[in-house]
Amino acid sequence: MKHDKYYFMRLAIREAQKALLIDEVPIGCVIVKDGKVIARGHNKRETNQEVIGHAEIEAIRKANKKLKSWRLVNCDIYITLEPCIMCMGAIIHSRINNVYYGAKDYKGGAVESSINVLEAKNINHHPNVEGGILEDECSLIISNYFKEKRIKKM
Repeated sequence: MKHDKYYFMRLAIREAQKALLIDEVPIGCVIVKDGKVIARGHNKRETNQEVIGHAEIEAIRKANKKLKSWRLVNCDIYITLEPCIMCMGAIIHSRINNVYYGAKDYKGGAVESSINVLEAKNINHHPNVEGGILEDECSLIISNYFKEKRIKKM
């Protein structure tokens, strides 16, 4: 079976669902090298009480460990939500080739919606970026999470 961007985004959505189970903002991520998933992550900011507990950071750490390198050359990252500035910084510095994301993040997205860090001319690596992969599914899981939170506050 040929793995495509939709297949890998569905795996990222599964990671987002794991975040839901621990009452975290449901964002998931997978990192792929040579057609194989080498790392997975989901939000753990509340669980670990760490500001850097984003899905991308969790997955990047695992991929670094697996490859025994901070460089993730020839790797692709699939994220259910457009990465923030911090995560795009980690993606850029780790030399990930391709970034695929689902839903836009109008408040914190760092490649299209709020700011585009890739417009900085002097950064040393510019990954390819494609957004909107299974956008409706990715957006729905996050919007439903926050809808539930608002209902519980009432």
